[in-house]
Amino acid sequence: MKHIIISGFLFLNLFSYLHAQNIISGVVGDTRGNPVFGANVYLHGTYDGATTLEDGSFIFSSSQTGTVALVVSYLSYREYRREGTPNEFVNINITLREDLNSLDAVVISAGTFNAGEKARVSVLKPLDIVTTAGSAGDIIAALQTLPGTQNVGESGRLFVRGGDAGETQTFVDGLRVPQPYTASVQNLPSRGRFSPFLFSGISFSTGGYSAEYGDALSSVLLLETRDRVEEEKTEISLMSVGISLGHIEKWDKRSLNINTSYINLAPYQVLVPENLDWNKAYESLAGEAIYRQEFKNGLWKVYTAFDAAEFDFNRENIDTALSQNVKLKNKNFYLNTSYRGTIWNNWQLFTGISQGHSENLTSLDERNIENQENAFHFKANLGKRISNGVRLVGGIDYFRTGFEEVYSAAPSPISTSGFNLQQFAAFAEADVLFSRNLAAKVGLRYSYYDEMEEAGISPRISAAYRINENAQLSAAMGKFVQSPGQDYLKFTSDICTEEASHFILNFQYQKERRLLRAEIFQKDYSNLIKFETGSPGFNNNGSAYARGLDLFWRDDKTIKNLEYWFSYSFIDTKRDYRDYREKVTPYFVAPHSASLVTKYWVQAWRSQMGFSYNYSAGRPFNDPNTTQFMSGRTKDFNNLSFNWAYLLSSQKILYFSVSNVLGHKNIFGYEYAGTRDLNGNFRSRAITPTADRFFFVGFFWTLSDNKASNQLENL
Repeated sequence: MKHIIISGFLFLNLFSYLHAQNIISGVVGDTRGNPVFGANVYLHGTYDGATTLEDGSFIFSSSQTGTVALVVSYLSYREYRREGTPNEFVNINITLREDLNSLDAVVISAGTFNAGEKARVSVLKPLDIVTTAGSAGDIIAALQTLPGTQNVGESGRLFVRGGDAGETQTFVDGLRVPQPYTASVQNLPSRGRFSPFLFSGISFSTGGYSAEYGDALSSVLLLETRDRVEEEKTEISLMSVGISLGHIEKWDKRSLNINTSYINLAPYQVLVPENLDWNKAYESLAGEAIYRQEFKNGLWKVYTAFDAAEFDFNRENIDTALSQNVKLKNKNFYLNTSYRGTIWNNWQLFTGISQGHSENLTSLDERNIENQENAFHFKANLGKRISNGVRLVGGIDYFRTGFEEVYSAAPSPISTSGFNLQQFAAFAEADVLFSRNLAAKVGLRYSYYDEMEEAGISPRISAAYRINENAQLSAAMGKFVQSPGQDYLKFTSDICTEEASHFILNFQYQKERRLLRAEIFQKDYSNLIKFETGSPGFNNNGSAYARGLDLFWRDDKTIKNLEYWFSYSFIDTKRDYRDYREKVTPYFVAPHSASLVTKYWVQAWRSQMGFSYNYSAGRPFNDPNTTQFMSGRTKDFNNLSFNWAYLLSSQKILYFSVSNVLGHKNIFGYEYAGTRDLNGNFRSRAITPTADRFFFVGFFWTLSDNKASNQLENL
């Protein structure tokens, strides 16, 4: 009898429980009427829910009462949300609409290479920037393995698609860097100033870039510092060229990175003599710091860097039997602070300022050239996604650059030159996703240069169409302007901005860690600066064109543990600028360039080994002993580099690299005497690398609680 009473009581409770449940059911489909299988259906804020079956149906029960929110989510579709009482959600039909911003949507890729954590299609990983053999941790050297760039070894700077190095602008967190390269002198290469491991993303545009950026005829390099750090650690580096120390401190919503380095090539040059007669080898002291502060709706960052460097050497003087003494002292400081966050009604705000200061003292025998540059940039943008397929952004830029130079050569009087240039710019741009297969970006940029009292509008447009899930076509075109360089503005303001027009067509195929890019381009220049040799007058009568083909292939899958990429560029370009007598191919352009970069992980040796091979066809130079202008050609450039990173333990790495393994005698060009010799000829000497090979050995030690953390990504 007792068991009967208990069983009856449980039955009544179960009946009561089931009776209190609400049955929620329905069918989920797409806009074409097809069922959506695997969609997640649930009541917001509860564990009540189910997954749709193959026919799109679902059913589940809930004890919730009152007003609730029914949510349906599925990858590549916009989230469905409907409020009501549970008894309203019976046998309902739900239609999901495509999310145009989903990961498999088309991406505009014409003219742009992306690398880093946030890139949807990344041609380079963060590690690639610093583990490419021959790059020696230099961002610029790693980018020179991509198509569209030129290998100009005597400069070390970025030359893009027939453009001079001054036609590329560098930005950190959206703010301009006025002095992105280390100071140097003619025919001695410089490096990028920034440590690559401080950045989470790199976007390198070889043309057709956004209206958000201006004052660059050829290219922009966008570097984005990390928003947050994952762990505290200390990094110690002992190198054949110097030492460095870095530390990361992390708090709840704040973090701080500090890096310092001291480089002195004197000990290295004792062991490995170079082709220069050094009186004082290159020596530098540098440091960088990043501070981050998270707020409820935004992130504030401060980035600052400084370095001081000097060197002294004797160089062969082609005009006399005596060598020429060359000295350089440089100090550089850069500060960048920015805020990015959400304000009223989901508007995205970005604002920041940057300040760069550089001092150079260059001595050539008894002649001294002392200059300093102060450059300021203010920027503010507002953006908002006004619908699933449309995003608008607009903003303003203000640039101010002051430059002063003093030239002295006793007994001649001291001469001074300089300029103060202010530029105001405003831009507006719209990103439109017509579907997951078709997208466009349309923008306008207005610029005003006070020094030249000149204003202009630069339209930009780009679009992309997805052919299938692996392939797409992109195109871009636009107008770009740039102020004349300091070499001209310091003498006169009676000149105009230089102009270029870009036309780009791009094909991209990506599947299973393999990527193919093919791009053709056309650039037309106008208003380039020209002058007569020995004349103080400048004009804007110069012009140029550049057209060609870039190919890029990356494969991280075919062979286990092997990653490699191959790039090839063909360019046909001629320009009439500076003191050129006619329109010819400039000295910094090789018609054919190619690079092959490989990285292989050997588990048994706990090692990563890599080879890089760079090739460039001969570049033109002007031989005054002939009547034809710029008719000479150097021999082809070849360079095979090798590196090896060996894990002594999980946090200790021994690293070795060597450039030009095969010892090619590369020649960058020729320098000619200013007067004829007794035989009536202009004597010449070859411009060669400062060293046939460069060896590097380093020991890198990481101290952190995470015993898997090491500096492999820094090498």
